[in-house]
Amino acid sequence: TVDSVTFVNNRKILNSLNTDGFEKNIFTKQDKQIPYRLLKPKNNSSKQRYPLVITFHNSTRIGNDNENQLEPFLKIWLRPDIYSKYQCYVIAPQFSKRSSFYEKNIDGVQVSKPSNDVFVLIELIQNIEKEYPNIDKNKIYLIGYSMGGSTVQNLLSIAPNKFAATVSVAAVPDFSNLKKLSKKNIWLIHGEKDDENPYVGSVELFDKLSSNENLILTTFKNLNHNNIVIPFLITEEIPKWLFEKHK
Repeated sequence: TVDSVTFVNNRKILNSLNTDGFEKNIFTKQDKQIPYRLLKPKNNSSKQRYPLVITFHNSTRIGNDNENQLEPFLKIWLRPDIYSKYQCYVIAPQFSKRSSFYEKNIDGVQVSKPSNDVFVLIELIQNIEKEYPNIDKNKIYLIGYSMGGSTVQNLLSIAPNKFAATVSVAAVPDFSNLKKLSKKNIWLIHGEKDDENPYVGSVELFDKLSSNENLILTTFKNLNHNNIVIPFLITEEIPKWLFEKHK
């Protein structure tokens, strides 16, 4: 079990980390602007190739201040042990409105649909790849919590061949392109007591992709929507799993 004291302490540790290492940028495409933060590898070298991690925030972090998207779940990458051991580029875009919209399908299961801004992200990623040619294009990872976890699934469905692995925490599923996800590295994490984004959605996605040997569903029986990230805030489980994966 994970108690509230653990949550507060873990969050406090991460919130005390200095975020100045995340450079501020804005990606502009015609009439759209997406603010984002960029963290570069600790010992960045043109002779080495590094993974690219794209992280998506939850709906309480919507805005355009280019600050609020730096939630505790993102700050895992700033922990000194992780920053040294798992060197990579990290992009943290901020959405000015919802990045995923939810609706019920004909089976009564809540599913997610991407906003227009999510389609622009493909171009943002391509832009970053050009700017930093030492990014390993076979190791591009998506990670997100809540609305951000849903956006991970949306973007994977839009461009399944682009990404090596994804982690979705407490997400609403996207069933729109399941055939293309049959061999993808996908980690779903959900609490059974989630009364905001129903746990059944992750179970349904897991069942629909049951032939995929690279799919994992981790269930926390006693965790809900608000405390599901706690077990991962001060461990290296997520970076370790991602870094083992490639296209």
